[in-house]
Amino acid sequence: MMTVHEVSQLAGVSVRALHHYHQIGLLRPAKISEAGYRLYDDAALERLQYILLFRELQFPLREIKGILDSPDFDRNRALEQQIALLRMKKEHLENLIDLACGIKMTGVKNLDFTAFDTKKIDEYARQAKESWGHTPEFRQFQEKAKGRTREQEREISVDLMGILAKFGEMQQLDPAERSVREQVKKLQDFITEHFYDCSNEILWSLGQMYAGGGSMTENIDKAGGEGTAEFAARAIQAYCDR
Repeated sequence: MMTVHEVSQLAGVSVRALHHYHQIGLLRPAKISEAGYRLYDDAALERLQYILLFRELQFPLREIKGILDSPDFDRNRALEQQIALLRMKKEHLENLIDLACGIKMTGVKNLDFTAFDTKKIDEYARQAKESWGHTPEFRQFQEKAKGRTREQEREISVDLMGILAKFGEMQQLDPAERSVREQVKKLQDFITEHFYDCSNEILWSLGQMYAGGGSMTENIDKAGGEGTAEFAARAIQAYCDR
């Protein structure tokens, strides 16, 4: 586990920014210590890497949250884009270094500004950004999130976690029992109302994410008790199998 100050130094992100990411639900710490310190695990650090990638692609924070929370998020594609973008930036920096060394050795004789040109990087960022906005779920998320205040976003996140926490009280029940199915339907309807059309296929994928480990699983278990995320996933599977 790393403290918020350690993560700030590691990633080059201000503590204030990390606090803001937590407040808007973009990057939640894995746990809060008894002393009130935010602590981040490997899963949270991995998510931070993706956040920083999409910041490089000039996505607003609200849209980044929609992408990362989508069951269709393709981590391999994101990493491929990150590698390509970093290579272009490396080439750009090497050109600037060569230019500076040339000026130091011979003086400014040829007024060549091509080394300062970032059109190639900007065009790649534009194309990459467009590629993430094509899924209907992401477009729906953008439309539904339009005009929401920070407080409204926070309330929605709290309400969603409240619905998930309720599964913790049902762990002694059969996941296929009617009351459990009704809770799953409540979750599905909430996601459809506030984020995107939550089909059974998407809902099933979300269930796998809930129980997949990392900060998401830990946050759900923290809200509803140990085993809540795993039971929610089994309840969702039972619901979708019907």
